[in-house]
Amino acid sequence: MNTQQLIHYPRLDTVMMVEKAIKDAKEYPSKRQLWLSLKKKVMYQTFNVIIAYLEESGKIVQKDGKIIWIWDPDLVKRYMGSGLVLK
Repeated sequence: MNTQQLIHYPRLDTVMMVEKAIKDAKEYPSKRQLWLSLKKKVMYQTFNVIIAYLEESGKIVQKDGKIIWIWDPDLVKRYMGSGLVLK
């Protein structure tokens, strides 16, 4: 994540709202489409911090200008139960 000075840090409910919007999207949205589709207004700088966090945490990827949700907690539980070491 970029270490430039932030004016607004995202609140947990805002991060969860963005996650839900990505998961519930019928097709893969562009960053701008996603930002405009949010239920409440979010500063673009704050939105970028959330996107960077979700990407770094392995929940989303950005490919060809689209945001794709890749996190699958059920799959992670299955692998953890099989003795596989995850890093």
